[in-house]
Amino acid sequence: MLDIKFIRDNVDLIKKGARDKRNNIDIDAVLKLDSDVRPLQSQLEELQANRNRLSKEIGKASPDQRESMKGEVSAIKSKMETIEAQLASKKAELDAMLLLVPAPARADVPVGRDDSENVEVKKWGAVPTFDFTPLDHITIGTKLGLVDFERGVRIAGSRSYVLTGMGARLEQAVLRYVYDKLITKGYQPMSVPVLVREECMVGTGYFPTGREQAYYAEKDEMALVGTAEVPLTSFYAGEILPEEKLPIKMMAWSGCFRREAGTYGKDTSGLYRVHQFQKIEQVIIGLADEQASEALHTELLTNAEECLQDFGLPYRVVYVCTGDLGQGQVRKHDIETWMPSRKNYGETHSCSTFHEFQARRLKLRYKGKEGHAKICHTLNNTAIASPRVLISLLEVHQQKDGRIAIPKCLQPYMSGMTHIG
Repeated sequence: MLDIKFIRDNVDLIKKGARDKRNNIDIDAVLKLDSDVRPLQSQLEELQANRNRLSKEIGKASPDQRESMKGEVSAIKSKMETIEAQLASKKAELDAMLLLVPAPARADVPVGRDDSENVEVKKWGAVPTFDFTPLDHITIGTKLGLVDFERGVRIAGSRSYVLTGMGARLEQAVLRYVYDKLITKGYQPMSVPVLVREECMVGTGYFPTGREQAYYAEKDEMALVGTAEVPLTSFYAGEILPEEKLPIKMMAWSGCFRREAGTYGKDTSGLYRVHQFQKIEQVIIGLADEQASEALHTELLTNAEECLQDFGLPYRVVYVCTGDLGQGQVRKHDIETWMPSRKNYGETHSCSTFHEFQARRLKLRYKGKEGHAKICHTLNNTAIASPRVLISLLEVHQQKDGRIAIPKCLQPYMSGMTHIG
């Protein structure tokens, strides 16, 4: 969420930021509500001051004066109740609209309509060539007994799967390797809830605009998260942290759930777009310093790139354009990993900087050296997500004899095995 004062002082920037993100929020309507709220707030404060003054003077007044003054206090109280009701109504409208205002993208973010206009900034690794007809991950997984789609759908419906045998072991190996790697880099491991209260979804920006993507338990007013970013970023909500504690670097391995609303007919088979998956998420809570946040963004991105390099998977990094940015993101890089069956790179990681957007909603602050509370900056990135990464692992490392070569870094997690099959 943006500070209303910042919106007032930067109207043109906010309007451009909304247009660039293809967000049709009416900024003028937000400002009109703000202009309605402020005089009501001033009137209420003035009436409160008068009531306090009269209340103090009553004790010193004569009996005749007291009755008259009590009448004035009663009249003021009645006016205050009327204004309080008007103010509460207007403020609720304003707060609801403020939750819809997007954060303007950083000045260097490319302006574009959608992911087709993201800008490639880096490539790593050679796209593999095969001296045989390569198979897709669905065929590989079925032939080697690594995944069962039919029974997965029978159990949980469309876009479901069950990893079996060596498929389950390969997934665990990938996740455990990344988990251990991040610990050596100083990230605090956390085991977090995946069913969270609504205020956590609002605080991290997944509600109200992304509500249709979440599985929601209406009876309990709780939601299943699509990423451990939600509970991790919410962990210190409402607290004022000491400056010397920042940056705080956390990571969590969790189940994740997404409805994939709006993707009817897209990637309906295989492991690319599923409703439930495993992910290790990195989250950093840092100082309100743009240069420091830029360095942390690079660190998060590098962590993920190193994992893909360790797995021997070609990838590219794209700078995400304004039309493909989320509401609260001021900048984002996606990592797309090569998937032979798609004859293209497929998105596997997203690295995002939010500046104050999430922290302001969560009332997540720190006390600066001068003694004033400041709003933190937040950042996050996928360290690894499965099963999507398994598409690349199975397809890129398939051998002519039908086996799958296991990357060297994963072999200790698979009892020293070098191949599957």
